[in-house]
Amino acid sequence: MTETVAEIVAAHRAGTTSPAKTVARSFRRIRDHGDPAIFISLREESEATAEAEALTARGDTSLPLYGVPVAVKDNIDVAGLATTAACPAFSYNAKQDANTVARLRAAGAIVIGKTNLDQFATGLVGVRSPYGIPKNPVRSDLVPGGSSSGSAVAVSAGLVPLSLGTDTAGSGRVPAMLNNIVGLKPSLGLMSTFGVVPACRTLDCVSIFSLNVDDAVTALNVMAGLDAADPFSRDRTVGPLTEFPAGVRIGVPRKGQLVFFGDRESEKSYGDAVARLVALGATIVEINLEPFYETARLLYEGPWVAERYLVIRDLLASNPDAIHPVTREITIAGARLSAADTFAALYRLEGLRYTARRTFESIDAMVLPTAPTAYTVEQVLANPIELNSRNGTYTNFVNLLDLCGLAVPAAMRADGIPFGITLLAPAGHDAQLASIGRVFHADTKLAVGANGLKQPPLAPLSKALAADEVAIAVVGAHLSGMALNHELLALGGRLIAAADTTPDYKLYALRGTVPPKPGMLRVEAGGAAIAVEVWALPTKAFGAFVAAVPSPLSIGTVHLADGSSVKGFLAEAAAIDGARDITHFGGWRAFMAAQTKSA
Repeated sequence: MTETVAEIVAAHRAGTTSPAKTVARSFRRIRDHGDPAIFISLREESEATAEAEALTARGDTSLPLYGVPVAVKDNIDVAGLATTAACPAFSYNAKQDANTVARLRAAGAIVIGKTNLDQFATGLVGVRSPYGIPKNPVRSDLVPGGSSSGSAVAVSAGLVPLSLGTDTAGSGRVPAMLNNIVGLKPSLGLMSTFGVVPACRTLDCVSIFSLNVDDAVTALNVMAGLDAADPFSRDRTVGPLTEFPAGVRIGVPRKGQLVFFGDRESEKSYGDAVARLVALGATIVEINLEPFYETARLLYEGPWVAERYLVIRDLLASNPDAIHPVTREITIAGARLSAADTFAALYRLEGLRYTARRTFESIDAMVLPTAPTAYTVEQVLANPIELNSRNGTYTNFVNLLDLCGLAVPAAMRADGIPFGITLLAPAGHDAQLASIGRVFHADTKLAVGANGLKQPPLAPLSKALAADEVAIAVVGAHLSGMALNHELLALGGRLIAAADTTPDYKLYALRGTVPPKPGMLRVEAGGAAIAVEVWALPTKAFGAFVAAVPSPLSIGTVHLADGSSVKGFLAEAAAIDGARDITHFGGWRAFMAAQTKSA
């Protein structure tokens, strides 16, 4: 079975199937699945098939999404199809593709259709649409999650391997948990929002649903990039995937700060997920979650509701009955907010952002439940606003604080309810979260989606330097798991390989350094090979890293045993006077282990 993006692309390249056959399979599965609430509109199958055949005729099999069928949330423009935002009275015919859709197509993807959503992307439940409620394929009585309900269900049910959602308050994460799939919420501005109907324009981003993390990252790399047509676009890069970072510091809330609304099974599943991260090599650090809760309350109790009101105020004035009653109730509050309210909230938000930055100085990432529990359609329809709000407990603050997030499945409960976690980090650390999340998800050995499919083995990572990376050899406190390794991780560094120097170096334990550091010096005689690690740093980060290296250390050229040379840590000769010669240990890690053993 070829179900993941990677498997489908590999099959197309090998000729065991074709893009046209894969597109036909998607349409056949949509018909067989028989849920008319998933898609608001579909392309003509003949048109999509012709596009797939033309792609094959061009012969460019190297395209990263060669022949992959994708679904697009119906608040994102696809040329030739209507954009409704789940409101027929708002509908318009899109004249051109959104930037993200254009990039997907340029990479070889074939758009199948537009998916259902909570109207105007306002909601986390997936039940606020005149086009019906998509049935959750994992457990049919549960809400599908929103607002990107149709996009998540389409991937979980196996109708397409990849889909686009949007995420302002959690719409790319909550549906991922409830459908047992991956939801990637990128850093704000990393992907353009040109051609996207705004919810809160200052906070919106396009999100990605897939069966595994690697597929989501493939799509992210395709769609990321500065867009002059989007003033909110930022010049950010994704960065490469790495092995699971040794000793990565994961923040978890203090005891008693998490809420599960009485759901003991979800509470246990979260504890099990944290234990799994520890077993994989993470270090757990307690954090104070209260400032994040306070930020979350700002989203719907503060002036950002006015952004939602701006989008539909004309329709509210001319045809209020065209808007879903719950959506109308939420957004109309935006008309009552004053400029003074807005500035007061902005001032408070800036203080909370400062607190968040300080929190992330002690951790590399945070792990939270994606949602505290799961509700049925019946429960949500009976109590639509409160239960929706509960779904956003751990998601509403994320974009306000300019964080990136990755939602991954963590458990399938005995009652058939999926549970997931979300990894969070400051903007720009998308690849770091993916590097953690892909290993975590694989380690669960959970089936993916709703059809019981086994996860494919993790693909080996490339060790080659990317065009925008610089190699640097580290010898001491920056080694994996050592005291300063987090500095490399924070700058987007990735481990390429363990290596040895040529046999003409000496290693010394420097005096008075905190944390303890070694100094390595190249010598004419009496040297030995010293164990180092070669890391790749983004070129943009290299200068900042070098500038922060304190005397008596410096960055020079380090010669490796394989004949190559890279930039790396060396020591000033004057610092060696009186320092202990530890060359015979062969490296800093062996020396530190010996110190611990003798202590």
